[in-house]
Amino acid sequence: MSSLSDATTGGADVRVERRGATAHILIDRPQVANALAPATTAALADAFVQAELDPAVRVIVVRGAGDRAFCAGVELGARSGAFVHPMKRQARNLHEIILETEKPTIAAVNGAAIGAGCEIALACDMRIAVSGARFGQTEAKVGMGGNFAAVLLPQMLPRALAMELLYTGRLFTAQEALAWGLLNRVVDSSGLDAAVAELADTIAANAPLTVQKMKATLIRSHGLPMAAALRLNVGPDPYASEDRIEGALAFKEKRPPRFRGV
Repeated sequence: MSSLSDATTGGADVRVERRGATAHILIDRPQVANALAPATTAALADAFVQAELDPAVRVIVVRGAGDRAFCAGVELGARSGAFVHPMKRQARNLHEIILETEKPTIAAVNGAAIGAGCEIALACDMRIAVSGARFGQTEAKVGMGGNFAAVLLPQMLPRALAMELLYTGRLFTAQEALAWGLLNRVVDSSGLDAAVAELADTIAANAPLTVQKMKATLIRSHGLPMAAALRLNVGPDPYASEDRIEGALAFKEKRPPRFRGV
């Protein structure tokens, strides 16, 4: 286990630790249900960027501190004055950064994921939640915009269901989210870390260039006609990599492959 770095902005609001090939990003504000102050959002964005740039990292996990909340969304009391549209700010939007991170991402949802916190989970590639977790895009109840969820949620759910959740702002359970396909697993709180580690380790053991190529193709081909999507050339090229040669050799020799990401 080795430490990447701690994003200590706002009193160690975000902590990052590497365990093997997985970077674990922790939103560390349990006293306010891990809500996002401006400094927290900036530190979280930086943590994802740094994890993506670290060649030793193959998977990124994000979770909240404690057992009460994953992230309760924007800390409204920490903001004053008018809000600027998320896509018109000087810095990149946090949820866009997470969505476009080249490496696989997992949200370990240890509690309530509300508003911008729910959007963090949605921006990740995969989500594992504890059985008592609650989700909700509650922006309509507080006059916020929900810009990211309004775009992404209808791509992940039937249109009418997405509209209901966005328009009403109602909370929904982990069991509902699992039935709708928003979650990969629902586990007891005591089994969250193990379930996340098993998934992360399984992915990290595979050829990283192939996984990154698949993610880039999946994300950027959305909405394209099939003919255009099949010819989309994004992400690294695993076909010409040393890892492809190693994978074939390991299969022939009946041993685990030693992928190096080259």
